[in-house]
Amino acid sequence: MNREPVWQPSASQAALKSRAQQLAFVRGFFAKREVLEVETPVLGRCGVTDVNLDGIPAQVSAGTRTGGWLQTSPEYHMKRLLAAGCGSIFQISRVFRNGEQGRRHNPEFSMLEWYRTGFDDVTLMAEVSDLVCDWLGCERPEIIQYRDALRRWAHIDPFAATVRELMRRCEEWLEPEQLADLGRDGCLDLLMSFAVEPNLGRGRPVFITGYPASQASLARVSKSDGYETAHRFELYVDGLELCNGYWELTDPGEQRLRFEADNELRRRSGKPEMGLDEAFLAALDQGLPECSGVALGLDRLLMLKLGVQDIREVLAFPFERA
Repeated sequence: MNREPVWQPSASQAALKSRAQQLAFVRGFFAKREVLEVETPVLGRCGVTDVNLDGIPAQVSAGTRTGGWLQTSPEYHMKRLLAAGCGSIFQISRVFRNGEQGRRHNPEFSMLEWYRTGFDDVTLMAEVSDLVCDWLGCERPEIIQYRDALRRWAHIDPFAATVRELMRRCEEWLEPEQLADLGRDGCLDLLMSFAVEPNLGRGRPVFITGYPASQASLARVSKSDGYETAHRFELYVDGLELCNGYWELTDPGEQRLRFEADNELRRRSGKPEMGLDEAFLAALDQGLPECSGVALGLDRLLMLKLGVQDIREVLAFPFERA
């Protein structure tokens, strides 16, 4: 593939045709459920505070505004529409994340994001199952708790283990000096990536639920067995993470505190602080309806449909050819 002239697409004609079929399937799926398709800006006023995401700044000057960010997700704009009374909505969008490139990543990729008013996370998981399994023609997912998954495949209790115990477990993949600045959530992310994820969804898709509250800054939180857990889920198929969903947080004060906590983590990790999206927070002040939302990687879904292992095989022009 790398030997081909740069002007040529990396995806086959069959892959391009399957992408078109996928888009038609998605739009038909939501049309039957009377979910409104929307479009929101790819270029927004703010980036995101999430320490695990690096946005791409844009040098723009228009009117009285300068600068901006290519969006890592349409989430904040879509929630502004929800607060304005749009009801259940979905969007197929191009999103951007700096530094993400490899067999499963491209800095620019296609995301399907949707929000269902009146749904909790369990109800939305059922709808995710309908969309993904109808498209792939696969069995409905099983559900595994995050804690059980870490116990089974990483051989450690993610809630009860100390940071020192987590770091020792991570030494199978990184040297001790590399682990010094990871902290609790960094260690848990590493264990999830290296010890757990490769085992997930083999033969049957699987939802992981019940994440630590610290790993879902936009989700509601409740207590389970004495520990705070987030109403968050992720779907895995053949070891590939496909989507991330929340029963959405609607409290503007709590959301602001979580953004500020994100920025504190960014400071500690040497990353620049990000400005808070005051337009989004104002929408929460106005009132976000009870809802759940999910973001799903359409390129990865297409990889699964076609049985390919490299995202470049489903992209017309990946970053190196764009």
